[in-house]
Amino acid sequence: MHILIDGYNLIRQSPELRRHERKSLEAGRLALIQQLVVYQRQRGHRITVVFDGWQGGSPFEERDRSEGVDIRYSRRGETADAVIRRLAREGSEEVLVVTSDRGIADHLGRRGAVSVSSLEFADRLEKALLEDAAGPPDDPDAEDAPRGGKRKGMARRPSRREKAVQARLRKI
Repeated sequence: MHILIDGYNLIRQSPELRRHERKSLEAGRLALIQQLVVYQRQRGHRITVVFDGWQGGSPFEERDRSEGVDIRYSRRGETADAVIRRLAREGSEEVLVVTSDRGIADHLGRRGAVSVSSLEFADRLEKALLEDAAGPPDDPDAEDAPRGGKRKGMARRPSRREKAVQARLRKI
């Protein structure tokens, strides 16, 4: 699976990353990239993070790589959203887009890509980092233990889009 991330959108949705961004924009980017490197090493997904360079960036799209994570900066005059749309179209593998921008999420959803909000991905990223810091679990069956409580309320069948989102989220 290829995870495409709207970098500044994720930074501004994550309380942890926002703390770094308050120091400087570069500190926020570096903190995000470091977290994504750990996440990529754990999960093995292809990850591309895209940052806006449209106002003061280079006249050319810039590319970088940090320990397995692809980093892109949009060229001056082009938004990160445009780069994400292009990358989602070009790829032949499953794509998960991380953004809270409803416009790009809806646009890509109509073309078969699945999106998840930056806040939801930030939570998953934080959990993965905590797992990495804690080391391997002591009891591998602990997650499978039954939870108490009776279900209440009527069952609701998820939509096709909700099923697709849940299927991709199980993979990340």
